[in-house]
Amino acid sequence: MPTAETELVHCTTAGGVATITLDSQRNRNALSRQLVAELTAYLDHVEEDDTVRIVVLAAEGPAFCAGADMSEAASQGMEEGARTLIALQRKIVAAGKPVVVRLHAPVRAGGLGLVGAADIVIAADTVTFAFTEARLALTPAAISLTTLPRLTSRDAARTFLTGETFDAREAARMGLVTQVVAPDGLDAAVDQVVGELGKSKLQGLQATKKLLNREILADIDARGDELAALSASLFGSPAAKDAMTAFLNRTKK
Repeated sequence: MPTAETELVHCTTAGGVATITLDSQRNRNALSRQLVAELTAYLDHVEEDDTVRIVVLAAEGPAFCAGADMSEAASQGMEEGARTLIALQRKIVAAGKPVVVRLHAPVRAGGLGLVGAADIVIAADTVTFAFTEARLALTPAAISLTTLPRLTSRDAARTFLTGETFDAREAARMGLVTQVVAPDGLDAAVDQVVGELGKSKLQGLQATKKLLNREILADIDARGDELAALSASLFGSPAAKDAMTAFLNRTKK
């Protein structure tokens, strides 16, 4: 498990609920190798903890998750990173305990894979979303496995191709978000859904998650390698390297 001095992800447990919190504010909770490794470790830990029945995934800082860590992506090959992200999404989808996302702030690109993989997503009405990959000469290959099943084909085409920003109410209309509330009501809304989940028996939760997620899991297992390779080939292309370099230069100003 991560050490308190260096961890980018925290986990607390109380009353049968494990709250896993992303806390890498320096890069807007981007999906660095370290953050993904720590999140994966905590998900494994709570899955094995018989006292935990529900998982809440939250974040600290001005963003929920900014997507891939561009500084890593620009300097290293991405096939391993894409495979790791796919495995992380699969772990959330296949978890025997429901995963609720507390979405307080913007989420972009790869971060939407966490949203798509979760069972229930409660978002503040101030949250914005964007699949920004096409603007960087990429495609949302890895996260398509969990986001495409939530969206209509028309909504997917518009958001994937344009990379435009959309708000929480639009995300709810599309099926990406379960419920939208005012920011000051976010914790109460999460507590309410956690309370309702707590009324269900663990065996019922496990069986129902398998029922709901059977097709998503099958698609991850059938196409995960193919989409990881596609993602890696695009990340390694000259067009994407130029776009990422330009992006990093803009963010440093």
